[in-house]
Amino acid sequence: MALLQEELKITMLQELLTMKLALPSYQRPYRWSVKSTNTLFHDTFTAYQEGIQEYRIGSVILHKEHDKYNVVDGQQRLTTLSILLYCLGNEDQGLLREKYNQLSNDAIVTNFHILSKRISELSKEEQSKYKDYLLEHCSAVQIVTDSEQEAFQFFDSQNSRGKELAPHDLLKSYHLREMDEADEQLKVKIINQWENKNQDDLNELFESYLYPLTQWYKGKHGLGYSSSKIDLFKGIKTSNVYNYAIYHKASNLFVEQFNANGSSELLATRSLNQFQLTQPLLAGKRFFNYALHYEKLLEQVRNRIKKEHTDGQMPIRRSGDVYIKQLYECALLFFADRFGVDSLSKGVMQQLYSWSYSLRLTMNAVYPQTVNKYARGKHERLNEGLDLFSAMSEMNDAEDIKLIVLEKPNIEQKNKQKYKAVYELLCEWNRW
Repeated sequence: MALLQEELKITMLQELLTMKLALPSYQRPYRWSVKSTNTLFHDTFTAYQEGIQEYRIGSVILHKEHDKYNVVDGQQRLTTLSILLYCLGNEDQGLLREKYNQLSNDAIVTNFHILSKRISELSKEEQSKYKDYLLEHCSAVQIVTDSEQEAFQFFDSQNSRGKELAPHDLLKSYHLREMDEADEQLKVKIINQWENKNQDDLNELFESYLYPLTQWYKGKHGLGYSSSKIDLFKGIKTSNVYNYAIYHKASNLFVEQFNANGSSELLATRSLNQFQLTQPLLAGKRFFNYALHYEKLLEQVRNRIKKEHTDGQMPIRRSGDVYIKQLYECALLFFADRFGVDSLSKGVMQQLYSWSYSLRLTMNAVYPQTVNKYARGKHERLNEGLDLFSAMSEMNDAEDIKLIVLEKPNIEQKNKQKYKAVYELLCEWNRW
């Protein structure tokens, strides 16, 4: 199995769209925005008007499977071009006959209306010439392989050199490869769950919570999460046979079987928590469950915060306020991950709030670097030497958090007024 050299070529759109293209179940929904759609129309129409002999639309990566070609990369552009040609009267668009989900259907209908309006502004003669230009003068670099895994590898390398994909999109691609032997229905279910999530929220989950936490408890920097730092979330490959890998794979298998089969008197619980931020994850379907698990846990933490605090106690007017709020959420998330959401008692939340918001009262300006130093016990202005996340990772009892003695911050008078609700709460709890 390899790259099909005879099908590696520059292909005109007319030839490309008459191939038996198919959308595999793992493809993300069609979500091109109105702005992107209009840009494609504008760029191709301008190229037509200027008489550019060949207009390149980029590359398309295909996985050849029997007599069909699965679109691994290029679906968004090809679907939009198919809609555009349909609006121009070329109704034989095979790709549009593919089965799209409801999210895709809504975007297709919206972009159809936008493109129809643009096309209606052209004369019939100009519509015909523009259609011919799209088919005969617009081209793509066609990359075809008969190996799905190799197709994904091309997808990764293309996007590492070209337009940057979000880190969670690259992780999705990687972990789908690790699900190569998985049941097709399982793939569809997992990907639908993943794609139906707000993608900005997923990106924030990894960038502002999971990445910092998995670094801070080890005393490492938690800033700068990007596509170059996703190895942390690639997990243990299914093919790994080293002792540590077999141990974790067996542990994960046991947890899945335990939760599927019911309770155990030995463990005194009806279900087991499936993940820990201090433990490696497994590649494949477990990654998707991992992300969804921590999204849910973060939501539970935020609900606890809403019940415990007033808006004034959680200021968000300045960017520094947002960083402190995220730090507090991170502390609660890490604690709940180790001891359970029910362990977030009033006393625990008071301690973690005091630790987080003392920094807000101490500093006139808070930056990501400020939080990154403080979280590792490296900030010279407050609680220096207290590596809180490392300490929590070694606790055996939830009550141990209350044994940590926090420094009283040196608060400037203007911060007492600016953050009056925070100051009064900390004074009440800590008897300053």
